[in-house]
Amino acid sequence: MADAKARIAVLGASGYTGSELVRLLLRHPRVEIVALTADRKAGLSMADVFPQFAPFPLPKLVTIDAVDFSAVDLVFCALPHGTTQEVIKKVLESSSTVKVVDLSADFRLKDPGAYEQWYGHPHSALDLQQEAVFGLVEIYRDDIRKARLVANPGCHTTTSILPVVPLLEAGAIDPESIVIDSKTGMSGAGRSAKEAMLFSEVSEGIHAYSVGSHRHMAELDQEYSKAAGRQVVPMFVPVLAPMNRGIYATIYVRTTGATAEDLHKLISAYYKGETFVHVLPFGAVPQSRHVRGSNMVFIGVVADRVSGRAIILSTLDNLVKGASGQAVQNMNLVLGFPEAMGLEQIALMP
Repeated sequence: MADAKARIAVLGASGYTGSELVRLLLRHPRVEIVALTADRKAGLSMADVFPQFAPFPLPKLVTIDAVDFSAVDLVFCALPHGTTQEVIKKVLESSSTVKVVDLSADFRLKDPGAYEQWYGHPHSALDLQQEAVFGLVEIYRDDIRKARLVANPGCHTTTSILPVVPLLEAGAIDPESIVIDSKTGMSGAGRSAKEAMLFSEVSEGIHAYSVGSHRHMAELDQEYSKAAGRQVVPMFVPVLAPMNRGIYATIYVRTTGATAEDLHKLISAYYKGETFVHVLPFGAVPQSRHVRGSNMVFIGVVADRVSGRAIILSTLDNLVKGASGQAVQNMNLVLGFPEAMGLEQIALMP
């Protein structure tokens, strides 16, 4: 039937990315949420965990084992990395038609050795690791449409890959001189209780974390190297900022003869016509508050005071374009829906 709705399951619905998926899917005209899972909160209603959902009829939270995946068209997997591989194997074995969009890091890296190096254990689903498509829509749109398993990219990496890939593909910047300072909001740390995430521990200050060892660097290495056609190992430092949502990346590059304005033209041309990537006028600086709650990425390019250097600024909402919004964008492609469907939310300001 033309008006039949796709049946959707969200695994890990009690976390921030899971609840954000529910928020977006509730207003999507072509889907029906048929299953929501949680571990410790199984048996509760979604409204018990997130009171904003009280007005809406939603399935109760259940364990993953209680879901009949043969009755589901697409599964969003919003589980911690390391736990997802066996779950997704079972999901895909349960049905020949079910699709999966995985929001963990488990299927983002193509190189088994890189996965083992960064995550400390061998990958337990190597065939699926090779099959998975990296779900950065603006770069891999055609591959995603045909995919059975989509690996949703990380929030830091989405923010920094989108503006830099066009420049590496064009050979317009030096691959050896990419430096990224990426500030993230608190929700990127997840919803579980942690002493270091208490308000009094993080408010009125910022601090770097996982310096020189953040696992998202593996995604940057993979995608930058592919774009450049050679090994690229950027410098990357994540910084925790006292805000609920947002990623704000300041990226420092050296050009290979181009001007900063040339870089701006390259990025603008690359994303011309894209719904969710907005390149500001040359010299304009984006603000994280201008994308909050939306699926947008705002990119700015500014000339440095020294010739041959440029500063690129990129920002998005880590829970939307950096996670659940991008996952819905991937779902739309996989299921043949209009790509922007259910993602028309304009940023919340103030």
